[in-house]
Amino acid sequence: MLLTRIFLLLGFVSVIPVASKKRIISVQELRPRSKTMKLVLDSSVKSYLSHSYASNIANLSLSPWTYIDTYNSSRLPQKILQANCSTSGCLNLQGRGEDATLEAKPIKYQVLVLYRTLKKKNNKKGKKQNKYIFMLGTEEITVGCTCVRPTVIPQE
Repeated sequence: MLLTRIFLLLGFVSVIPVASKKRIISVQELRPRSKTMKLVLDSSVKSYLSHSYASNIANLSLSPWTYIDTYNSSRLPQKILQANCSTSGCLNLQGRGEDATLEAKPIKYQVLVLYRTLKKKNNKKGKKQNKYIFMLGTEEITVGCTCVRPTVIPQE
């Protein structure tokens, strides 16, 4: 299970720009008795998702959305795009306004991220030594919007 998460994470964090060709970091899962593993980030691996391609899909949808950058300096990747629904309803097929019989709802997805935390440690000579460790975690992000029928609860 842990190895599956690491492989999924490798594909996700491969879009992170790094100064050198390869960078090795330690990863620890956010669970009691978690294991520390070496993770190699290779900057030569390119993502197949482009921002312009995703924007085209957002504009063609009956429930269009825009992207907002979210930034966290202690997270890898530091920048994640979040979709934000542009309308409360859905556009009609003629493109002349919103259809009030449908609602635009966000599509949520959980992604793996690494959180950087500072671990203070004394070395053999008694001096304080700062060391960063990376904890494997998840975040829920909005990847797009979709049209749904409104939920109607009948009253008795």
